[in-house]
Amino acid sequence: MVREPALAVDALFDLLMPASQLVIGILVLVTVIVSVHRLFLRGPSRMGGAMLIAAAAVVCVAVVSYLVQSL
Repeated sequence: MVREPALAVDALFDLLMPASQLVIGILVLVTVIVSVHRLFLRGPSRMGGAMLIAAAAVVCVAVVSYLVQSL
């Protein structure tokens, strides 16, 4: 049972993966802050629909990041 040698590409990807997750997390946080600000500016009449859209966006981002991470 001989193991294959580690590739330099794998090592580089392992180093960059936490940085990409940090960038994605920061972008999601900025998006949520901007959406909540715009939601409060619209008023309570549109709050329900906007909250559903925001929740759907967060769920989609979580699912995509999980699928990318499990590759």
